[in-house]
Order: sequence, then C-alpha cells, then structure tokens
Amino acid sequence: MNKLSDKSLSEVHESVDATQNKGRFKSFLAFIGPAYLVSVGYMDPGNWATDIAGGSRYGYTLIWVLLLSNWVAILLQSLAAKLGVVKGWDLAQASRQQYPSWVNVSLYVLAEIAIAATDLAEIIGMAIGLNLLFHLPMLYGVLITVFDTFLLLFLINKGIRKVELFIVSLVTIIGISFLTEMFIVKPDFGGLAAGFIPSSLTGDALYIAIGIIGATVMPHNLYLHSSLVQTRRITRNDEGIKRSLKFNFFDSAIALNAAFFVNAAILVLAAAAFHTNGYNEVADISDAHQLLSGIFGDLAPALFAIALIAAGQSSTITGTLAGQIVMEGFLNLRISPWARRIITRLVAVVPAVFTILYYGESQLGELLILSQVILSLQLGFAIIPLIHFTSSEKLMGKFSNKLWIRILAWFSAVIIVGLNIKLVGQELTSFFISDYGNSLPWLVLLYASLAFIAFLLIYVTINPIVTAIKEKQMIPHQPIQKLDLSKPDTFHKIGITVDFTSHDEIGIKHALDLGGKTSQYFLIHIVESAAAKQYGEEVMDKETLKDLQWIQSYANDLKEAGYNVEYRLGYGARARNIKKISEDCELQLLVMGAHGHSGIKDLIFGSTVDAVRHMVKIPILVVR
Repeated sequence: MNKLSDKSLSEVHESVDATQNKGRFKSFLAFIGPAYLVSVGYMDPGNWATDIAGGSRYGYTLIWVLLLSNWVAILLQSLAAKLGVVKGWDLAQASRQQYPSWVNVSLYVLAEIAIAATDLAEIIGMAIGLNLLFHLPMLYGVLITVFDTFLLLFLINKGIRKVELFIVSLVTIIGISFLTEMFIVKPDFGGLAAGFIPSSLTGDALYIAIGIIGATVMPHNLYLHSSLVQTRRITRNDEGIKRSLKFNFFDSAIALNAAFFVNAAILVLAAAAFHTNGYNEVADISDAHQLLSGIFGDLAPALFAIALIAAGQSSTITGTLAGQIVMEGFLNLRISPWARRIITRLVAVVPAVFTILYYGESQLGELLILSQVILSLQLGFAIIPLIHFTSSEKLMGKFSNKLWIRILAWFSAVIIVGLNIKLVGQELTSFFISDYGNSLPWLVLLYASLAFIAFLLIYVTINPIVTAIKEKQMIPHQPIQKLDLSKPDTFHKIGITVDFTSHDEIGIKHALDLGGKTSQYFLIHIVESAAAKQYGEEVMDKETLKDLQWIQSYANDLKEAGYNVEYRLGYGARARNIKKISEDCELQLLVMGAHGHSGIKDLIFGSTVDAVRHMVKIPILVVR
C-alpha cells in the first residue's frame, strides 16, 4: 500500500477537457457521462428484486415510493456533484478532513459493507441472468462472475470516456428491453396513475419500501458521483464552476429519470404480469422469468434475462470505482486496482456461494432484498455529512446550499433515517420472538452493535455543528524551499539487474552513463528454476550453468571496456533476493529493466519492479 495523491481517481482526474465553450449542446456533451455511471447503480439486480416483490405483492401502490426515492436521489446526487466541482473533494475525502480517525475507519467499514451488499446483488443478478439464458447452474454462474474483475481495468486504461460509453450502451440495452416489455404486458394505466398517490407503509410493505429506497438512493453512489465529476477539467472561476454545476444537474436529472423509468417499468411489469394474474408472492427473479414465459411466450423472458445481465455487468464497474474512492478517501490508502476488485468480489461471492450450498438457490431472492435493506440502513452515514459539507459557507463559499435546498435535504434525511429506525424496531420485534432472541451472546452482540451505530450516527450529525467545519490540506507539505543543486549526488555502487534478453543492454548503458568509470557495478541475476528454489546456491542444473555463463560474459565485456564490475547470482524469489544482494553489496542505486506488461500479465509473470521498490531504501532507475 502507498499514500495516494490528493486527487480523487487520480488516474482519470481532469482527463476530459470541458473548458471550451462550443455552444450549449456541445458543452453539455462534454459534461455528460458521470451521472450515467451513477445511474446504473439505480437499476442493478438489487432494484429488480425489490421492484418485483413490491409489484407482485402490492400492485402499483408502491410506485410513489419509487418516485419519491428518485426525487431524493436527484437532490442528493446534485449535492454530491456540487462538492466535487466546487471543492475538488469527493465525499470520503471531505469526511476525512472533518472527523477523527476512529469515525473515518467506522464510516469506511460501513461503506465497504454497502459496496459488498451492492456487489452481492450484482453477482446474484448476473448468475440468474446466465442461468435464464444459457441454463448455467447458479453456482457456476456465481463463480464465473469472479472473472469480470479485469473488465474495468481494461476500460479505465482506455480512458474514462470509454467507460462511460460502455455504460451508456448497457443502459440503452436495458431501456429498450423494458420498453418492449411494456408493449407486451399492457399495464392498467388507471391503476398505474393511482399508484402515485402516497399510502401507509407497515409490515412487509415497509420492509420492501425500505429496500426500494436503499436500492434507489444508494450510499456508495454519493461517494462515486462526487469523484466522477472531477474527471472534467473546468475553468476554475465563478463562471466556470456555475456552468459546470448547471450541466452536471442536467446530466443527473436526465440519467436518474432514465433510471426511474427502468425501475418503474420493472415494478409495473411485476404488477401487470403477476399481481393482476393472482401471483402475489413473486419475489424471486427466476420465478418472475418463468411466469413471464408462461404468460407471454418467449420474447418477454428473453428480454428480461438480457437486461438483467446488462444491469449486473454495468453495476459491477461502478461498484469497483466506488470501492477505490472510499478506501483512498477515508484511509488515504491505495492498493492495486486488480487486488481491490478481487477483494470486493470475494467478499460478495462467499455469502452467495454459502447461501446456494446451505439454503439452496431458492433463497437467493431473499438475499437480494436483504442486501438492499443493508444499503438503506447505511444511507444516513453518507447523507448527513454530505448535507453538512455542501451547506458550509466556509467550504463552498457562494455555492453553499440555499435555505430551501437545506430544508429539502434535511427533510429527506429525516424521512430515510426515520423509516430505517422504524424498520429496525419492527425487525427487533421479530428477533425477540425467534430462537435467537433468547440467546444471551446474540443479545449482547445486537445491543452493542445498535448502541455503537446509534452513537456514530449522532456523532456525525452533531460534530460539524459544535465543531467548525475543517479545511485542512489534503496532503501536508513542507514550505516551498529552493533546491540545492550545487553538488549533485554521485553513485559509487550501482546494481544492474539482468535477465539475458535484449533489454539488458539498454539498462547497462543507462547505468554506465550515471556512474562512469569511477563507480563500481554489480550485475545481478536471480535463477528461478525449480531446483534453484529448492536447493539455492547448491544447485548446478543446466539453467544455472547457462545463466552463469551469460553473466560472466557480461562482466568480461565491461571489464575489457575499463569498468569495475562484479556479478551476483540469487536463487528463488526475485524481489527478496534482489533486496538481499542490494543490502549485502551496500548499493546506492539500482537499475532495473521493465518489460511493459501490466494487468493480467503482471499476475502471470509477476511485477518484480513493483515488489522491489517496496523493499529497498535506495533509488531505483526503471529502464524500458
């Protein structure tokens, strides 16, 4: 792990130029994109589970919850975009400035739980989609989803615009699929209109409504949006910021309303196809697909499965980006993107595999809904700090939230937190009448967890009120000092790693340029044969003897040219042996060759340079 730069998603930060004023439409095209990456989280497989359950059980009556959730989502995503545009911080970075370490670690853990819950929904959705289209067993489908880990790595290397184009393409597939579905199922438009009238929420309706809210106003998307808007390079003056905020609001409104259409279409589909026909207990995506086939023929279920796969694949990309943002923002730590993705995916794969093996595939639908309820329970910890930060005149200046926006935002937060408290109370009642309710260890764990979560929520709410909003430097630096270039450092002992390829000559020449004929050079090669790893210096297999001839030949050539040179062979692990030789020879500089491979090739062939630089305490010159 290493300290990161002060830029959120630094590899694509300000990579899209939006400073040129080329007319309103072309300017809007420069800004469009971030909200679409955010919007896919509002139409992921977790939404499908809650929307299908709500539509099949209660018909059109919960569509008002979807509409309210969409309005709240547009409001909160606009605030997240404002924080990123005006301050240049994502929400996790802003929290790190304001709260003490124990709070940030706690918020990070909660955010990771939310991302794992999201990833769980994507895994299950993808596996179900593969099962429906290709009859692939669910367990195999879940395991296959591990291998989509590298898709984001490939796309992000092509630039953020390629990621956005890929996402928009998937969103288009989803939209077309459900538009076609609406023509097939022919919903009752009278009942649909009545569904926009708010109704009371109790029992299972409250549980599903909370799941809809959690699936729509997803907490990790607030961290994600506040970072993605920073991929646009804007003019950093009042006019440029105001222009950026306007176009980002349009981007959010269009993208999130498109997501509302998809969610509403799923709920309407469930209401028209299942509730109307007496199927009131459909909560499982597979059951929904099967019933569609029985009622409407082959086209509707095929479109349903295709859209499901597109939703799962698009959401997995945004979940990965959100995971990177919260880790870097809260903890100021960065790990390799592939490692980050593998960790996130495995955290979600394990409960999915356990559920399939222990409870059976039939329980995956309930696991989907539970994952969305977990998202909703985490919302307050993202929403409340966001409102505090964007309402602060100290941080946002003239762009701080107006009074009416503050009222709407806090009203939304109170509703969401209040509904969550009501849900917790409702679930506690069920817990106490279950077998676990009589178990002392479970009671102690439950009360301790609830007490800490309640205290944490109160703390993040009160802290910015009683303590002034903080604005520290993201990365502390020393005062600017004039460089002392009077006597450049010279290297008297220089190590050169060689692997007997065409790259060696380039590395050796660079080392000689730095040291000249007054320095001492050490040629370093690590023998990696199976015998070398087992027997070390005692090995004298064919590979070792050939390597010895090569390195002696290099040394002789350098000596004939007048250079002071020795050679060292190591055996086994490359990085660890290079470190040992560097210390034994008291090297002052290490010259290493890089072969230019990355991503999957790094996993296969290893990345020696990256490993060595974390082990040695001397400068490394990487030559390619």
